[in-house]
Amino acid sequence: MSRTCEICGKQTVTGNKVSHAKNRTRRTWKPNLVKVKTEVDGTAFKIKVCARCLKSDYITKKV
Repeated sequence: MSRTCEICGKQTVTGNKVSHAKNRTRRTWKPNLVKVKTEVDGTAFKIKVCARCLKSDYITKKV
């Protein structure tokens, strides 16, 4: 299971954690993904969507 939004493609990003002494260690930022039940063409299934896509109504949640 990949940590990727199925709508916009947002995924895990890597970079450096920088301390006050400018020491650098690797770290990751993970997207805020939510499993949502949705319906497309009469078929209901679960997809992983980031909170931003869910908030901006790119999909309709099935209740």
